[in-house]
Amino acid sequence: MADDEKKKLEEEKKRKQTEIERKRAEVRARMEEASKAKKAKKGFMTPERKKKLRLLLRKKAAEELKKEQERKAAERRRIIEERCGKPKLIDDANEESLKSTLRQYYDRIIHLEDAKYDLEYLVKKKDYEIADLNSQVNDLRGKFVKPTLKKVSKYENKFAKLQKKAAEFNFRNQLKVVKKKEFTMEEEDKEKPKQEKAEWQKK
Repeated sequence: MADDEKKKLEEEKKRKQTEIERKRAEVRARMEEASKAKKAKKGFMTPERKKKLRLLLRKKAAEELKKEQERKAAERRRIIEERCGKPKLIDDANEESLKSTLRQYYDRIIHLEDAKYDLEYLVKKKDYEIADLNSQVNDLRGKFVKPTLKKVSKYENKFAKLQKKAAEFNFRNQLKVVKKKEFTMEEEDKEKPKQEKAEWQKK
């Protein structure tokens, strides 16, 4: 009986040991697979490839920027030609054609000035409306725009008060009147009491 129990315990230990080893092997295999997958991923984007990719992206961005600038310049030229018109040939023109050309330019300038004035007026009007609506919204919300405060010295008022007091203060009124006694030499001698000589002077 004791031998059977020992065998059973040994078999149980072996079975547990094999189970633990199997689990360890599974974990080890999983870890190796994960590390291989990471290495494969890392190996795809090497530093050289990253550098090349950055260079390609920069070139592409520079090309796109250049195209955008060219497109804007072409659009600007088109709008300028549309607004200003093509230049007139006035080298071989006679006086009548010069007058008509100048009249056309003058009329065009007047028209543009009118349009400019109208646009400026509209902009001012819109700005005023926007400011008015903002103030109404702030009133409804209960938020008020704080006005910009000027910087004022806090000592300025104190100095002003001190100067005012000094101006009001009359020093002559505050002085006490003292009568001067005119002393003569004789009166001074009379007034001075005769001092007795000390004992050491008598000897």
